[in-house]
Amino acid sequence: MKKNQIIFLHILYWLLSFIRTVIMAKYYYGNGNLLVDGTYFLTNFVCFYINYFFVVPQFFDINKLYKTLIGFFISVCIFVMTRYFMQEFMMPLFFGIRNYAEGTTFFHYFFDNIYYSSTIIFTSTVFCLIKLFSQSEKEKYELMEEKKNAELQALKTQINPHFIFNSLNNIYSLVYQNSDKALPALEELSQLLRYSTKDLEKDFIQLDKEVGYMESLIALEKLRIKNPELILFDKDIKNPKLSISPMLLVPFVENAFKHGDISGKGMELKVSDDNGRLHFYLRNSKKQRMKDFSSGIGIGNVKKRLQLIYPDKHWLEITETEDTFIIDLKIDLHTNNPGK
Repeated sequence: MKKNQIIFLHILYWLLSFIRTVIMAKYYYGNGNLLVDGTYFLTNFVCFYINYFFVVPQFFDINKLYKTLIGFFISVCIFVMTRYFMQEFMMPLFFGIRNYAEGTTFFHYFFDNIYYSSTIIFTSTVFCLIKLFSQSEKEKYELMEEKKNAELQALKTQINPHFIFNSLNNIYSLVYQNSDKALPALEELSQLLRYSTKDLEKDFIQLDKEVGYMESLIALEKLRIKNPELILFDKDIKNPKLSISPMLLVPFVENAFKHGDISGKGMELKVSDDNGRLHFYLRNSKKQRMKDFSSGIGIGNVKKRLQLIYPDKHWLEITETEDTFIIDLKIDLHTNNPGK
């Protein structure tokens, strides 16, 4: 329950309590005394918040009944002393009237007021427990969010070094072969690094940027393979401003280039969106003796991030045969806020 809802609940309770205790007693039942009823209402108010702010937080313990009983006894004493001071000391002193008959013993007064104090103490305790429960739930939620953000940040930091390492290996191979493609490859890598260092810190980026990562990666990889025309990339992005977690799709493509037989049998990649639903499809052939295509850091990383960021909002199917690997991923991007 939110703070403003709790405040509204308090205001409503005291408004109804004032109507019942003071207004109705005087004007509906016709047997009330505004001074007596007003001091009784004030006693309830004082006892309610002393119990609410101090007694319950200090003494209420569901596992230690004796502490709870001690707290109840303290609240009863506070109620009795407050009411006695107002009605049996201040009222006779200033107005010449009292609530109880003169000569009433304090022992009788105390036990008679256990009944009257119990209702207000019970109500105050319930209100306090609602507040404490709401605070506890809020703290749990904040801790979960902090843990989630920390885990996401850790997963992101895994992606970048892994990606850079593989790209540098590719460029090293071109340099070793004295290929004239080495310099363009370095330029593509620098472009990718500019993207990743700026956007990995964000929670979400625009979909067209994520697609741009893939295009730059494909351009980089095409420089080193023998048959770049075998890489088929089909994109149909209707809403490029949709937001997506950065580097969520790129690891699939990077993994395909690292472990797939791209030069020999190519790769098919499709990216599209329809009414906020992203569809990512990737199919490529596996290299010989590649037993577990999905065991790399990139794939496992993406699975964890999908569970954290898009629980119940994504559908991922990985089909792996002896010679083919297929990724079929759908994500509902409606829930993302591009401004985050």
